[in-house]
Amino acid sequence: MTELFAWTDGACSGNPGPGGWGVLMRAMDGDQVVKERELQGGEADTTNNRMELMAAISALETLSRASRITVVTDSAYVKNGVTQWVHGWKRNGWRTADRKPVKNAELWQRLDAARERHEVEWRWIKGHAGHPENERADALARAGMAPFKAGR
Repeated sequence: MTELFAWTDGACSGNPGPGGWGVLMRAMDGDQVVKERELQGGEADTTNNRMELMAAISALETLSRASRITVVTDSAYVKNGVTQWVHGWKRNGWRTADRKPVKNAELWQRLDAARERHEVEWRWIKGHAGHPENERADALARAGMAPFKAGR
């Protein structure tokens, strides 16, 4: 049975500053890669957290039909936000427990909408720890940032 995975990462030079996001998507049949796709993008003035969110959003939004997918991120912010915090934020009108507006609410709302179409398992892994797929997602994020760093 083919399984779908997306390794996601964000990068930022300065925080805020130019940033990028990257996604390595793979369809796997056991240990065999059936299909692979790489995505990347960036912005001139952003934050690392926004780029981490954009990577996860892009992975889910690129799927043309409802899918079962495992999203692997090195961002505890994304993993905890999407699996735990978002439920309370929605209940509280996109406000935190202390009634402050949720940071990056428009991206959280976009991620929440994108994941509703799919059956998503979220996994966290330690970043910059030699995990080949995570390292590739990081390289894609840095490549996505590169055009926005050129003038700095």
